[in-house]
Amino acid sequence: MSLSTLSYHTREDTEVNFPRPTTVNNKTDAPIQITTELILIEDKELQQIKLPEVDYLNHTLLNYPCKIVAFEKEARENPFNYDSWLSYIRLEESVGDEEKTREVYERAISNVPPNQEKISWRSYIFLFIKYALYEELDAGDMERARDVYRRCFNLMAHKKISSAKLWLLAAQFEIRMLNFNGARRILGYAIGIAPKHELFKKYIEMELELGNTDRCRNLYVKYLEWSAKKCNAWSKYAEELERSSSETERARAIFESAIARPEHELLWKAFLDFETAKIEFERTRVHYERIPNRKKQHLEIWISYAEFEATATYKAGLEQKKQCIEHARRVFEEAVSYITSSAPDSREERAMLLVKWLNLEAFSGELGDVSLVLPKLPKKRQKRLKVAAQDGSFRIEEFFDYRFPEETQATHLKKQKLSCSVA
Repeated sequence: MSLSTLSYHTREDTEVNFPRPTTVNNKTDAPIQITTELILIEDKELQQIKLPEVDYLNHTLLNYPCKIVAFEKEARENPFNYDSWLSYIRLEESVGDEEKTREVYERAISNVPPNQEKISWRSYIFLFIKYALYEELDAGDMERARDVYRRCFNLMAHKKISSAKLWLLAAQFEIRMLNFNGARRILGYAIGIAPKHELFKKYIEMELELGNTDRCRNLYVKYLEWSAKKCNAWSKYAEELERSSSETERARAIFESAIARPEHELLWKAFLDFETAKIEFERTRVHYERIPNRKKQHLEIWISYAEFEATATYKAGLEQKKQCIEHARRVFEEAVSYITSSAPDSREERAMLLVKWLNLEAFSGELGDVSLVLPKLPKKRQKRLKVAAQDGSFRIEEFFDYRFPEETQATHLKKQKLSCSVA
């Protein structure tokens, strides 16, 4: 090995000469400028070009034999693959051969699920629904559609399977056929073997549209016997049926029966709104006083009571307005006293209640007196609390604390006693 091969290369040996960048000497505008107007014109010309129409039916028919072979193979290997049956049915429907389509439908529904899995039965029942809709809407054979629903009902009765959607579709089919007695038989049978909220609601809705109030009452009675804890059912029974029928006493009796149950505390608000809408101020006031103590701990109840008293008047005179303000003020005083004694830890709720009271006095004009509320307002202070996390670390949480005037006075008294004892 020579000495020259071991030596380092010089800069001249390793330097690479890149070509110099070309420069443009002629900087005049091009004869054709690409502007926004040209782009829009070209886009409009492209939209006017008509593409050749594709005959999708012939395109489907071209692949028809191959698809038939694939679907038949899948049907032999896995007859309970209902998604494959649906694809097979869509193919036959696109061709338009009714007899062939019915044949595939019949072959598909003959494969009853061997187990009680909901997923399998949901897909299987969907086959019946699609079959019935095909006979009604596409084939126009109403008797065949009715027979498809009937066959599915018989099968579900033996297998102890129910589908509210299927019952409702069958009932709606009979309604479209103006066969209301048939729709009643279907819904009544469905409620008898497998009652569900949707079945009761649609049945009551149908009878209400037909003007059969007595039938609706009987259905509501059965509904509440089956699900007495459903607050919405009680409210609809009183509001949508009896109140709309001008049966005030019936509606009031329904509300009374509902609020007698401890689990129906949510119906108190609906009952109070019902009496207020009827301009029954004395009844509403009595109902507010009847609210259980466990319910009075909620801030919304007291605020609603005070707002009711502020507007509960039959006349619009100054004296009546003054009396309403005094009643609302009494409610706020009672509310503050109740929350202070029964729930002393509900400091934020107490502060919010005082703010509502202050707004009432401020917006009442000459009839209001903010001096009654201002001495009771607390001082709002922001505090930080060190909280331990699950991983052993600590984080700082910020919150607001309320210090009320009586607490400040108590603190001053303690300091005075402590200073006197030290002296």
